[in-house]
Parts: sequence; C-alpha cells; structure tokens
Amino acid sequence: MEPLLVVLLGPTGSGKTALSLTLARGHSGEIVSCDSVAVYRDMEVGTAKPSPAERHEIPHHLIDVLPPALFMTAQFMTAGDYARLAREALAGIAARRHLPIVTGGTGLYLRALLDGLFAGPQRSEEIRARLRRSAEHHGPTWLHRFLRRLDPISAERIHANDQPKLIRAIEVCLAARQPLTDAWKSGRDPLTGYRILRIGLDPPRPQLYARIEARADEMFAAGLIDETRGLIEKYGDAPRAFDSLGYRQARAVLHGETTEADGIAATRQAHRNYAKRQLTWFRREPEVHWLRGFGDDPSIASQALALVQENL
Repeated sequence: MEPLLVVLLGPTGSGKTALSLTLARGHSGEIVSCDSVAVYRDMEVGTAKPSPAERHEIPHHLIDVLPPALFMTAQFMTAGDYARLAREALAGIAARRHLPIVTGGTGLYLRALLDGLFAGPQRSEEIRARLRRSAEHHGPTWLHRFLRRLDPISAERIHANDQPKLIRAIEVCLAARQPLTDAWKSGRDPLTGYRILRIGLDPPRPQLYARIEARADEMFAAGLIDETRGLIEKYGDAPRAFDSLGYRQARAVLHGETTEADGIAATRQAHRNYAKRQLTWFRREPEVHWLRGFGDDPSIASQALALVQENL
C-alpha cells in the first residue's frame, strides 16, 4: 500500500502549526513546511515559524534553508524549486517509514507540489526588465491591469502588489502566446506514490480575525521593525523584496511613510485580506475534510487524529 501523506490547509492564524505538531506526535510524523517566506533564514518575527524547541522535538523540513540575501534581492524560491525540494523531503520521510505532514499557507507552492508544474518558457531577463521599467513608468497597478487583459483568470488569483508573480505570469503569456491558465492545463507532473489526505481548517470568521489582529500586534511588539531594519542594513533595501505581510508595513514605518500605529493597522488588514484569499484558493482543492475550528482546539485535534488513523 502506498504511504499516507497528510496535507493541512487553512488560512493564516487557523492553528495549522499546532495541529501539525499534534499529528506528528501521535503518528511518528515529520513536517514539511509549505510557506514561501519561512524558507529564508533571519526572518523570524514576521513569519510565525515553529519555535526552536518545536523544531528540535519534531523534524521539520524547508524552514531556514536559504540565505535571506536571495529574498532581499527579490530572487525568490520559485514554486518549481519548492516542489522539487519538498518531493525530495517526502521521499526521505517515507523511506524512514514516518508520516509526512505538509502544512502551510502558500497555495501556489502546494499546487506545484501536488499537481506539478507545466513546462513553461524559460525566464527572459529582457522581458522582465522591460516589464519592470513599464511598471515604474506607468505606476504600481500597471502590471495587474496588463495581466488582466492577457489572462483575466490569473489576474484574479494574483494580488496586485505581488510583482514577481505578475511578471512571471505576463512573461509566460507573452512567450507562450497563450494565457498562463491555459498553459497550466497541459504538461504537468502530478505527485504520485502517496495516498493524500487533505485536512482543512475553517474557523469562525470573527474569532479568526481576532487572532489575526492579535498576531499582527505581537509581531510589532516582538521587534518586527528592528528585524526589518537589520535585514535592510545587512542585505539591502530592494522594495520588491518586502512584499511579505508585516515586513512591507515595517519598512514603510522605517522610511517615514507611515506611523507605527498605522503600520500595525495596515498589517492587521493585510493579514485579514490574505486569509480570505487563502480560503478562496484552498476551496478549489479536491476532497478536503474541512474541520470547523482552530487547530489548537482539542476537539478539532481529536477529529484530525481520527481521520489520520482511519487512513493509515
């Protein structure tokens, strides 16, 4: 029988980390992070990574694997890079006869891991440079407007401020002479060799938003501005590199573009918006067992443990 792979879905603040730890303790598991910022070292306060003690207790993969110099120069780990590394981690976990648990909120990374990626055109630095120059000339919303004309479906899925993803989507449209969404439909390499159990967390909105706002407050209280200042001093101040929630707002505070109070308020709102987008994305995942609560709720944990036990 193929080994079981558990995938934990859910919006930011829903308790995925707590539930992944519970499942790992109960079933000799190892955790594979699916977070596009947690892969970088030196980015702690704004990422809500598992604590050092938790990572010492339970093996974690794809956390702190890359130098933040890549992030600070906007040379992000691509979804394809993530899928390759995550599949290698899963193979190692399965070989040890442990339970692999993928958890995190980066939907594109998860799709690349489970469904595979199309064989898209090679990157063109010429096209990318032209797009960046056009964005600087026409304003910050130009890329999103341009993509909407080329591929409305991709434009709906990519945030207007996510310049790297917008540029890649436009680059594919121009080079492949077809929308990115059409290119996705062919040539993908889905993950095989596992029985996949998807467990989703869907807490009540008022409680979720209250947790999200409290987390934003805690990030600033824990030194997010100082951490951001240190990253800028060490690696440079490329604006594109600070699109991550919290870091973008902390950078604005450091540059005198907003007050700390307004930066905190903006971070709260940005996280709420992100949670909505995550839920919209994850609703498209097939065969998800949705649990109506938080991952650190004992009753929700019991339901998840039972689901895993039924499928082992």
